[in-house]
Amino acid sequence: MGRIGISCLFPASWHFSISPVGCPRILNTNLRQIIVISVLAAAVSLLYFSVVIIRNKYGRLTRDKKFQRYLARVTDIEATDTNNPSVNYGIVVDCGSSGSRVFVYCWPRHNGNPRDLLDIRQMRDKNRKPVVMKIKPGISEFATSPEKVSDYISPLLNFAAEHVPRAKHKETPLYILCTAGMRILPESQQKAILEDLLTDIPVHFDFLFSDSHAEVISGKQEGVYAWIGINFVLGRFEHIEDDDEAVVEVNIPGSESSEAIVRKRTAGILDMGGVSTQIAYEVPKTEEVAKNLLAEFNLGCDVHQTEHVYRVYVATFLGFGGNAARQRYEDRIFANTIQKNRLLGKQTGLTPDMPYLDPCLPLDIKDEIQQNGQTIYLRGTGDFDLCRETIQPFMNKTNETQTSLNGVYQPPIHFQNSEFYGFSEFYYCTEDVLRMGGDYNAAKFTKAAKDYCATKWSILRERFDRGLYASHADLHRLKYQCFKSAWMFEVFHRGFSFPVNYKSLKTALQVYDKEVQWTLGAILYRTRFLPLRKTGMLIIPCSGGCPKLCCVVWQPPPYGATKHLQGAGWN
Repeated sequence: MGRIGISCLFPASWHFSISPVGCPRILNTNLRQIIVISVLAAAVSLLYFSVVIIRNKYGRLTRDKKFQRYLARVTDIEATDTNNPSVNYGIVVDCGSSGSRVFVYCWPRHNGNPRDLLDIRQMRDKNRKPVVMKIKPGISEFATSPEKVSDYISPLLNFAAEHVPRAKHKETPLYILCTAGMRILPESQQKAILEDLLTDIPVHFDFLFSDSHAEVISGKQEGVYAWIGINFVLGRFEHIEDDDEAVVEVNIPGSESSEAIVRKRTAGILDMGGVSTQIAYEVPKTEEVAKNLLAEFNLGCDVHQTEHVYRVYVATFLGFGGNAARQRYEDRIFANTIQKNRLLGKQTGLTPDMPYLDPCLPLDIKDEIQQNGQTIYLRGTGDFDLCRETIQPFMNKTNETQTSLNGVYQPPIHFQNSEFYGFSEFYYCTEDVLRMGGDYNAAKFTKAAKDYCATKWSILRERFDRGLYASHADLHRLKYQCFKSAWMFEVFHRGFSFPVNYKSLKTALQVYDKEVQWTLGAILYRTRFLPLRKTGMLIIPCSGGCPKLCCVVWQPPPYGATKHLQGAGWN
C-alpha cells in the first residue's frame, strides 16, 4: 500500500504520513502540492487580512486624530488673549432688514505661506462668549431720518470698542455692510444713511474706516460671503491631508494651459432671510453661466498661487425671503378678496364672523390684514398641503428647463455628489418650533409641518407658555410657522428643484460650535490682502491669480486700508 509523507515544510517532530485508502490514485501525485498551496494561501490570506485590519484601524485613528485636531481648532472657545500683541482684530456690522448685529473677529499673525488663508475666528470675551451684539429695528427704518443713524449704530461700536484693545483700534478695520432691507430703499435714501455714517463715525471712533467700508452690498455679494463663510468653517479651503476626503478636479478660470487642480469639494449654501433668498455653489469651468450669475475670485489673491481661485454660481431673489413672501401672499389675499366681494356681492373677510379662511395659518387662529384703511379678517384652517398649492404660483417658475425662482437660470447640480447647508430661515423653520434642525429629511419635515398646521392655536399657545419651543421662538414665529414651513419647502424643492429624496442638506445655525454668518466670509474676503502687505503701496494687477481684480493698498503700520479701483468682478 502506498503512503504519502508530509515533511517538506515542517520540523521533524511534525512529520507524519497518510495512507490514502479509498482515495483515487490521481491524488497520490498531486495531494502534496495541493496541500502545500492551500497552506500557503491560508497564510497569505491571514497576513493580508491582518494588514488590512491594522491599516483600517490605524487609518481611522489617524483620521480621528486629524478630525479632533481640526475640531479643537474650529471650536476653540478659550477667551481671546487681548494682551497678545500679535493678535489682530476686525469688526463687521451686519445691517439687516429686522436689526443690526456687530461681530468682532480676531486672528493670529499669518504664517507667511501664501497658500494659507488667515485663521480668522470670532473673538470671545473673558467669559468665553462670542463678542456679538444685536439691536433693533433695522437700519432702513431711518430712511426718512438719516441724521439719527450714527446714534442708532453707536451702541454696537461702543460694544466693539470695549472689547478690542485700545492700542489696536487704529489698525482694526471696521465694515458696516447693509443688506436687503436697505437694497429696497431708493438710492437717495441709501446714500443719505451712508453719508451720515461716514461723516460721524470717524469723529467718535479710531477704527480703520474708509469710504469703501460702509456700503449696501448686493445680494450676490451676500451670497458669496455666505458661501465663503461656511466652506472656511468646514475646512474646505485647507490642503488635502487624507485619501478619504471628497475631492474635485478643478480647471482654474483664465488659465487655459495649466493643469487641473485637485482640492477639497466645497459645499453649497442656501440662505433665506426676511426679505431675500440666496443660493451659491461652485460650478466647473466647463459650465457656461451668465456673468451676472457668476463670481470668480481668488481668496489668496497671490498672482503666483491659484489654489484658492473659485468659480461660484450665485443668485439672489429679492422678495423671496420669509417675511417678504408672507407680505406678498397677504397682498394677494387682500386684493382678490376685495375684488370677489365687489363682483359677487359677498362680505368675505369684512367681519370677524365671516373671515377669510387661510390654509397657511394654524387651525383656528385669528389674524388681520389692514391696507388703505380697510381690514380683512382671517381665520386659520391649518392645511399644509393646500397652503403649498396656494403659494406655488409665487415661485414664478417658467416652463423652460434649468431655471429656478423667477425663471432665473440654474446650472446643473450633481445631487448624488453634492452637499448643501441651509441657513437663517432654513434653520429657523426646521428647528425653532419643529425641533428638526440638522440633517434634513423631506418626509419627516412634511409630516411635522402638517401636524403643526393642523394643531389648534390654543394648544400651540399652551405649549409656548410651557417653554416647549426654542428659547428665541416668539409668537410671531408661532403664528407664521405654518406659512414659512410651506414656503421653505416649495422654494427648496420646486424653486431650486432639489428632489424630495435629497439627503445632503443640513440646516444649521452653528457649525463646529461657530455661528456661521455671511459676515465671516466678508471679513475673510476683505482682509485677504493683509498677509501680502509689507510697506508702502501694494498694487495687485487685474490679471493672473486675482481675476478681474485691481486694487491699491495703502499701508500705515502694520496694516492699511483697501480702495478698489475696478471692483472685484462680481459686486
